[in-house]
Amino acid sequence: MPIESLLPEEIGDLARRVIAENAALGRKVAVAESCTGGLVAAALTEVPGSSAVLDRGFVTYSNEAKNQLLGVSEDLIDTFGAVSIAVAWSMAQGALKKSGADVAVAITGVAGPDGGSEQKPVGTVVFACAKRGEDPEATNAELKLFDSASTRAEVRFQATLTALELLLP
Repeated sequence: MPIESLLPEEIGDLARRVIAENAALGRKVAVAESCTGGLVAAALTEVPGSSAVLDRGFVTYSNEAKNQLLGVSEDLIDTFGAVSIAVAWSMAQGALKKSGADVAVAITGVAGPDGGSEQKPVGTVVFACAKRGEDPEATNAELKLFDSASTRAEVRFQATLTALELLLP
């Protein structure tokens, strides 16, 4: 039996919308992923025609990768932590700067089951969306707590959906 998709239907449906709607506008996108580990890029590349929309994806799981690939300053990470609005904002700006994309989304979070703290419990995920030509101060960054997600997979699933929604025009 042929495999239709590696990812859940809900993610696939949203990824198809992202590709179709951005292709219609001639928009290119980039993603900078940490806790999702490439799931957003994987979802987009399952869609035929995605090469017309997806410019590139950065999987920056370590702090060093965030610094080396996206230009996120070590001081920023040390001051605010990798899971912070400041770091997500910087990741999105870096992805925009280092790509040919018109819009870039960044995702960083605590998927669990370990790694959470009182200030940043498991399920804390921060997103940022930057657009080329837009004042960097206008970049939208938001912290979400997926506290109803009981597993690592559920946190990553919810984070992937949220990131895909941010890529819709």
